Amino acid sequence: MIQHFRNRFIVFSTCALILVIIPIIGGLSAITYFQSRREVNSVLTILVNNEGQMPRGQVKNQPAIIPQPHFTRESLSQYRFFSATIPDGKGPIRIDNQHILSVSPAEIKRLAQRVQERQKGQGQVLYRQTVYAYKRKHVKGQTTIVFLDESLLMAKTWAIIYVGLLLGVISLVIYTTILILFSRRAIRPIIEAEHRQKEFITNAGHELKTPLTVIEANTEMQELTSGESELTTSTKQQVRRLTELINHLVSLARLQEQPTFTIEPVNVSQVTNKVADGMANVAKGDGHHFSKQVAPGLMINADENYFYELVSILLDNANKYCDPDGEVSVALRLSKRKKGVILTVTNSYAKGDQVDFNRFFERFYREDKARTVNKKAGFGIGLSMAQMIVRNFGGKISAHYADGKISFVAAFKAVNNKKK
Repeated sequence: MIQHFRNRFIVFSTCALILVIIPIIGGLSAITYFQSRREVNSVLTILVNNEGQMPRGQVKNQPAIIPQPHFTRESLSQYRFFSATIPDGKGPIRIDNQHILSVSPAEIKRLAQRVQERQKGQGQVLYRQTVYAYKRKHVKGQTTIVFLDESLLMAKTWAIIYVGLLLGVISLVIYTTILILFSRRAIRPIIEAEHRQKEFITNAGHELKTPLTVIEANTEMQELTSGESELTTSTKQQVRRLTELINHLVSLARLQEQPTFTIEPVNVSQVTNKVADGMANVAKGDGHHFSKQVAPGLMINADENYFYELVSILLDNANKYCDPDGEVSVALRLSKRKKGVILTVTNSYAKGDQVDFNRFFERFYREDKARTVNKKAGFGIGLSMAQMIVRNFGGKISAHYADGKISFVAAFKAVNNKKK
């Protein structure tokens, strides 16, 4: 249980850090990308307003809420760009390629004609694995189209985003590693409290057995001298009930202390049949119909004694909470893919739709309106023990309700060893 709590603590803490890192890195990346796009657009606007030429006078920068680079003639010279001016008539296309080396005038004309056909004010074109942003402006019977090589600028942007993601992953790995190393120290008070609780349950259980034995012996002696009465019968019933509760508590504490399981291939079909045959008469004596469907020779890796205890707990629980004249059944079969063994214990309960199945395996959980249908109500410990046993066998257990019946389903991995 402590290891399970520790794992959950690590997972939740790591997820909390992820929820913090994602908005930070995502926000920085988005802002960086937005700034780069705006810088490209600002440069294109300045150039297209000057008919594709470097501005002769002072550069007018656009006002912005988020700070952006202050452009001057000197700073604009770092960008690679070219332009084409297309007259509305039949005049020649004027080309300016003074600020580009990799694109010839003929290629600039073809790119300008492509953009002219699109009839879009601005956009992007791909030429020889390089992305060029463009912007066009129609003034005085001619159209000026400016192309700006944005690859270098965007490469810097993607580099910043990549570094941000890399640092985020590294931070997450370092944080998780430190958390794993120091998580046991962080939950040490819980571990100590759990250990003290187990010690108290075990010690109290042994101490309480002695006075209960004395009370039971005195009651039996009183019956020998004065005869059996309603008082002595009630006393013996309560003693047996307390003894059963103590035994459950001690067993639960021992299960939490990770007892030594003898895990080996077990013929669970034989074990299930043995428990079912013993429970059949008990169920019939309580007015219930009992049935079983156990496939022969099914094997899993388990401890035979604890698997016997598991089936006993589930069948006893089903019998206690079964409707009058209802049905109790147990089934053991292979899964559809024949890779698992499925144990299913079912009992009739017409009001099962009122049950909170998610809480069935909580320790000491009992919902009187839903589960206490007679005077044989348990202590809310058995199903918690069953869940621990199943987990120690590497399996999973769950509860379901359908067609007026509650079913507990335990799934285990099948093994192909020879029958015992």
